[in-house]
Amino acid sequence: MNTAILKSDVQQFITDNLNTEITKLILKGSPFSNISIQELANQIVAKQKSEKKLSTWFTTKNIYYPPKLSIEQTSSEITAKYKSSLVSGDYIIDITGGFGVDCYHFSKQFKQVTHCEINKELSTIVNHNYQQLNVDNIKTIAGNGFDYLKQTQKNFDCIYIDPSRRNDVKGKVFLLKDCQPYVPPKIDFFFTKANYILIKVSPILDISNTINDLKNVKEIHIVALNNEVKELLFLLEKEYNEEVKIKTINFQKQTTQKFEFNLKEKVESNYSIPLTYLYEPNVAILKSGGFHQISKQLNVFKLHQHSHLYTSEEIINFPGRAFKILETIPYDKKRLKRLLPNKKANVTVRNFSKTVAQFRKETKINDGGEIYIFLTTNAINKQIVVLCKKTNI
Repeated sequence: MNTAILKSDVQQFITDNLNTEITKLILKGSPFSNISIQELANQIVAKQKSEKKLSTWFTTKNIYYPPKLSIEQTSSEITAKYKSSLVSGDYIIDITGGFGVDCYHFSKQFKQVTHCEINKELSTIVNHNYQQLNVDNIKTIAGNGFDYLKQTQKNFDCIYIDPSRRNDVKGKVFLLKDCQPYVPPKIDFFFTKANYILIKVSPILDISNTINDLKNVKEIHIVALNNEVKELLFLLEKEYNEEVKIKTINFQKQTTQKFEFNLKEKVESNYSIPLTYLYEPNVAILKSGGFHQISKQLNVFKLHQHSHLYTSEEIINFPGRAFKILETIPYDKKRLKRLLPNKKANVTVRNFSKTVAQFRKETKINDGGEIYIFLTTNAINKQIVVLCKKTNI
């Protein structure tokens, strides 16, 4: 950690160059003898990435930024704040601390927070930043969080873990065994130190496999931001062996969409041809697999078992996108062209034999406009095209 970066003239230089093209800045070199241009560039790029994601850090003076990868990998403040609402008590420990955004928000819910980070440089940075943020109930430990947990005599209300991809794993990670620390073998030990374990995993991890790998799962939270799944959270409670609750949330600019259900709830959908309105669930619900539960709870009809599109006569407040149906027709290129004289539409495929690219190539219909087309299959296995306009709900 180069403390020269915290001098007022350097901080002013960083602020003044937040909108400067970084390659041009690097070519000019550093105006400070004790700070490299690479260090300055990293501070600028990392702060740029924090403006929307970490507004508290961005607007606080004398924040020291780690390599930009740490900013990219950290929780956003929106998801961190949600996470902190799931647990509370006197003591929580984060054994995979990172840039410390989660711990900052945990500090609002707990009397004392312990932040463990194996990277000593990053731990030093986090400790400095907490001082700038006027947080005095977070203890930073530079070391292996699991080792610290084994050595300390202290017990906690909750252990928080954010496993990272193992260094020898290439590509996407779908299983807990591809992450470190590998949590399942350690669960019994963790429960000797806390009654709750909160685990954040990659949004692409398979939910069923992860439940099977773990034990005492009480809740699964699927957190999306602007219709992109950002986090899967598994809340474990000591000796809990009842129904697992699935909770989905999609944070949007104007609204927050929530939907929840019991994992093993046995329900079946009712089916219908497209009626007056069409609904597409948000990505958190699609990830949850609660396709029949949403049909039953919201009293909407499903178009087909595998289409995951819904319809109703009356408009409802649906956790996803809602559309007013203009027309439903069999797949017919000539008829579509007559219905779309400007040859523009937004196209979505759900349970259909063609991709969006194939459809556009065949019909010459370009992207854009006010019309939305859903290519899908109905309850009697006929391929259909549903033309819609977005509603305001």
